Amino acid sequence: MIIKPFVDEGLGNSSYLVASEITGRAVVIDPERDVDRYIQVAHGLGLQLTHALETHLHADFVSGLRELAEQSGVKIGASAEAQLAFGYLPLREGDAIHLGDLTLGVVATPGHTPEHISFTLTEAGRPTPSAIFTGGALIVGGAARTDLFGHHLTEPLTHLLYHTIHDKLLHLPDEVAVYPTHGAGSFCNASASGERVTTMGNERKGNPLVQARTEQEFLNRALNDLPSYPTYFAYLRAVNQLRTNVLHGIPLLSPLRAHDVHAQRSHGVAIVDARSPLQFTQGHIPNAYGIPVDTPLISWAGWVIPFNAPLILIADDPSTREQAVRQLLRIGYDDLRGYLDGGMRAWAKADLPITHVPVMSVQELVRAREMNDGLAVLDVRQDAEWRAGHLPGATHTEGGRLRTAELSFPKEEPLIVHCGHTARSTVAISVLEQRGYQNVKLLDGGFSAWEKAGYPIIRDDA
Repeated sequence: MIIKPFVDEGLGNSSYLVASEITGRAVVIDPERDVDRYIQVAHGLGLQLTHALETHLHADFVSGLRELAEQSGVKIGASAEAQLAFGYLPLREGDAIHLGDLTLGVVATPGHTPEHISFTLTEAGRPTPSAIFTGGALIVGGAARTDLFGHHLTEPLTHLLYHTIHDKLLHLPDEVAVYPTHGAGSFCNASASGERVTTMGNERKGNPLVQARTEQEFLNRALNDLPSYPTYFAYLRAVNQLRTNVLHGIPLLSPLRAHDVHAQRSHGVAIVDARSPLQFTQGHIPNAYGIPVDTPLISWAGWVIPFNAPLILIADDPSTREQAVRQLLRIGYDDLRGYLDGGMRAWAKADLPITHVPVMSVQELVRAREMNDGLAVLDVRQDAEWRAGHLPGATHTEGGRLRTAELSFPKEEPLIVHCGHTARSTVAISVLEQRGYQNVKLLDGGFSAWEKAGYPIIRDDA
């Protein structure tokens, strides 16, 4: 058998090309939208793609099911309970997809979502599966979260997840390989593990949800200390259930002159500056979103930019632009109007307004605080990072919540912003600028630089 993972580090997810070496038949499980990767690898290995399969309706990325069907003629397979609004093979427990000497069996595994299914992979002549593709029903060290549907459904889904794991998945032998979709870095992930593939035996030994002795203990562990998640999650389940736009490949953005960008900006088009934090601080278009492509853009755009907003990119080289386009399309931002031709040099040459962000070192912050005890410091890291350690006297608001959070800082007073290092700070600063905070500075190196310099740290979990 062939099992080829495709890992999206930005989303923290894996999709899989699964094939028989004997027959050459192949499927893709949980494909993302830019499907050229799967097609190229399958072609290079001499494989025939027959199916695109989905474990559940995803909230964190736009499915590539229809894209693969249009580009490669594959059959779409998904849970019958997903009730997709386009033609597909509705799968139920006990159904099977045959690749010759390999069989993919369907198991109903609700919990992370109501319609969730998993796929066992069994070789001809063997009584038990060799592997199972679990989506979010079982991941390394945990399971995917059950709170994405609102408070009223969280506990019922968690009870379903308990029975999925304890009444179904735990009947599989220790040696069965487990290939989850959600993994390290995914906001659907309720586990802290950095591993992406596991076995049933490893999960019996080390997964707190597997080891829960009662259903109530499982419930407590599954719902304890869940982090926040990006706002675009509220839209993509419906997008994937209905009819997503078929792209027929990755679009090439049109170059736009500076004055054209300025005109579109005044008509509500959002500017996404995907350059480095240093470049953003040295000069950017007023009210642009400063989200470096490696932040990653894929999560933070979906957190702070209104869903479906028309976008123009600021990115200096074609490689960065392509990365940015792929990331934006994967989470449903389809209205890409083009990019600023010539970058910020062209903008400056056109004598259009530019905003600069002062950068302050941790040493300068200490000296400034000694002279001004009221100097405001805003920590925009995640809640867990804040609890693990933060600057004395700092205020905390997660960067993803800044668009709507109540802020007590005077808009005319200096405000020092920091994250763990630097990249998320520019995201936060750009949102603050849009809210009217024009005296914002970036703390160079963030909390890491403060900690490395040996300055005092407050630890809430000490």
